[in-house]
Amino acid sequence: MTDGESDTEFRLAYVPGVTPAKWVNIWAERMPEVPITLVTVPVAEVVGLLRDGGADAGFVRLPVDRDGLSVIPLYVETTVVVMPKDHAAAAVDEVSLADLADDEVLHPLDDTIEWTARPGLPAFTRPATTADAVELVAAGTGLLLVPQSLARLHHRRDLTYRPVPDAPQSQVALAWPTGATTDLVEDFIGIVRGRTVNSSRGRTPASPAEKPAQRQARKPAQKGSAQKGSAQKGSAQNGSGQKGSGRKAVPAGRRRKGNRPR
Repeated sequence: MTDGESDTEFRLAYVPGVTPAKWVNIWAERMPEVPITLVTVPVAEVVGLLRDGGADAGFVRLPVDRDGLSVIPLYVETTVVVMPKDHAAAAVDEVSLADLADDEVLHPLDDTIEWTARPGLPAFTRPATTADAVELVAAGTGLLLVPQSLARLHHRRDLTYRPVPDAPQSQVALAWPTGATTDLVEDFIGIVRGRTVNSSRGRTPASPAEKPAQRQARKPAQKGSAQKGSAQKGSAQNGSGQKGSGRKAVPAGRRRKGNRPR
């Protein structure tokens, strides 16, 4: 972290249905000195918010207008059809688009699925939001196809949903303003991509980085202690000075011939 960032915050936007909790929890563990602020933003407004600097980064649903944004696609969601519990399709585990041919299918203005051809029959109206469309489904005026996370978000006891394997899918991505890739944004990208705290591309905290240096600092002292121990051992072996000289000790009372007194 650079100087001056300790008193800042990281602003993270996300669209309905996305659950950023797991990444936010990792951030809180690794960056406790930088609070993270969450901002829920409607799908239609998140791109404008990021471009205007209202958030440092955000989770969006593709496709989006990428002009002025850097985008990392993350995961694809299963598309499901939301229906009343007493609908005929509720009796099966999966529904195909062909099964919906005779049903009115609502298409809200904030639809997050990119259709080449809309399924079913056109509904009598286009609700402004997915939440409004769910209310109409509950009223029995049509069905709704959405990413599974949105079906869970707008869950009602009188409604259920089933996966539609052959429907287009919505993809969640991380986006941030191009040219505004700060250190904090890089940190969050690393968390989302699953980098560990010691990743070569991540910024390692100071405390773990100091540990190897401390171990290296201890090595010379250990080596010196070993040398000192060897010197002491040598001194003990040479105690009288005779073993180290290469001459044999002469027992007391014996004389060499050359040393007899005349």
